Amino acid sequence: MEKETLKNIFNFLEENERHQTPFLWKWVNNIPLTEKDLNIEGELDLTNTDIKSLPDGLKVAGDLNLTETDMRLLPERLEVAGNLYLDHSFIKSLPKDLKVGGDLSIEATYIKSLPRGLQVGGDLYLNDSNELRDIVKKMVEPGFIKGNVIFDEEGENWLKSDM
Repeated sequence: MEKETLKNIFNFLEENERHQTPFLWKWVNNIPLTEKDLNIEGELDLTNTDIKSLPDGLKVAGDLNLTETDMRLLPERLEVAGNLYLDHSFIKSLPKDLKVGGDLSIEATYIKSLPRGLQVGGDLYLNDSNELRDIVKKMVEPGFIKGNVIFDEEGENWLKSDM
């Protein structure tokens, strides 16, 4: 289906049926986003897509999956109520004050440090992140990782009481 046809369908649905145009359609097609658009009510699965960026202030009520994407930076003020998966991506750093309600998985990424203010409600998965594994204990502020820090394939981990 042609882009213009899809645009007309989404406009019709928004104007006549009160259905919101999908976030991803707007973002990929450079259509201005509203505050409501930045609040994703479910999960956002962008696994293995060619997406390069996401808007600042994005809030996802479920999981956000960016596994195997070409993204290099996460947006500022990102909040994920569920799990955040960044495995096998080109992400190089995490934004300060990142909030993840569930698990944060940064396996096989280019992340070399954890930012101040990082909050993880579940476990932190570091498998295959050799450089980060060696320094994470020194960097994580007490109380900011609620679960375990898991750092190898066998599920061996540091308990949060060790942090």
